[in-house]
Amino acid sequence: MKAIIAKRVDSGTADVEELRDLTRAAGYEVAAELTQSREEDPAYQFGEGKVAELVAAVEETGAGVVVFDNQLGPYQTYNLGQELPEGTRVIDRFRLILEIFGQRAQTRKAQLQVELAELRYELPRAEAKTSLAKREERPGFMGLGEYDESREQDIKDQISRIKNELDALADKEADRRERRRESGFDLVALAGYTNAGKSTLLQRLAEDLELGENDELHPDLETTAEAEDRLFTTLGTTTRRAAIDRRDVLVTDTVGFISDLPHWLVESFKSTLDAVYYADLVLLVVDVSEPVEEIREKVVTCHDTLYERNEAPIVTVLNKIDAVSDEELAEKREALSALAPDPVAISGMEGTNVERLEQRIDDELPDWEHERLVLPMTEDTMSLVSWVHDHAHVEDVTYADDEVLVEFEARPSVVERSRAKASDLTPAPSA
Repeated sequence: MKAIIAKRVDSGTADVEELRDLTRAAGYEVAAELTQSREEDPAYQFGEGKVAELVAAVEETGAGVVVFDNQLGPYQTYNLGQELPEGTRVIDRFRLILEIFGQRAQTRKAQLQVELAELRYELPRAEAKTSLAKREERPGFMGLGEYDESREQDIKDQISRIKNELDALADKEADRRERRRESGFDLVALAGYTNAGKSTLLQRLAEDLELGENDELHPDLETTAEAEDRLFTTLGTTTRRAAIDRRDVLVTDTVGFISDLPHWLVESFKSTLDAVYYADLVLLVVDVSEPVEEIREKVVTCHDTLYERNEAPIVTVLNKIDAVSDEELAEKREALSALAPDPVAISGMEGTNVERLEQRIDDELPDWEHERLVLPMTEDTMSLVSWVHDHAHVEDVTYADDEVLVEFEARPSVVERSRAKASDLTPAPSA
């Protein structure tokens, strides 16, 4: 379907690049672009003259939808619909994003989050219908449809139900995270804006084993995180195993940030960011080929979001260095030094400096502890030795007549569990 994109700014020149990308990501063909620099018209968002241009553009191109970058009030949406040819849909940026999310939602969690965001989008509009229709004593005021006070309560009840289900899913994911940590895994999360290259980097870091949202060990070794050049390829989370030096690391790719999202929309998808909030390390991936002011603004927004709940260290990854010169990279490093004092510059596409990033990951993750266990020679001892091999970096195993000496390094939680397992071993009875 053809779409016309529209944007109004109070002053200056309107930039529609991101809106164009979003519209295409939703599956529309952008047939025309209209912009205006002026104060908002309360009735139409655009001024009446520009609305006339919009009508003409729709008639000329045969577009079936008009997408505004500006947030539209219910009455602006209605008024525009009255002016445009019959059947033309009018949506704003946030409704467009919800469409994209709905198309990409594959898991139950993602579908619930989309439904929650849609309800939060609809709630103030339902409230506006009711309050204004009451005030005017005219049900269906301004063509907004019959009002029903029970509709507001129904939306609120649905929001409550979905939040409860998402909380239950979050509890299960928290349990899964703890089991993975107890199994010796360090948890690393990829964060950043859409199209920064997170999925491509995940493929560089990962081995051939994926762990899905609902599986402990995914049986399909062919499955990989998508790395297409389009927005919102990653809506849910994709977790894959990576070998970082001696460590076993799980790397999770999360939903990409996007600029100017309202609080209600961010709040609807915050459970997806739990993988970031509860990681041992966060890699903040940015596209270094973008203008430095845009990079700075995005890094600030990401930091504001991440530092709200995140306690893990954050390493900034300047991705796509293959798209900039050495001089430009040096200039951007200097310009961003206050926000990202020690970034790692890589090309996820070409693999440049990925080994350096892996070393940085190893350096930033929690230190391992050295342990030396002296185990009695029993029927269960070899099972424990095998468990240590699976969950730690074993340095030496020495067998004697009546005991086994195991030296290894591991996460503190693994060392603690190994001690508990060792204490449960019962020495063989003397002859």
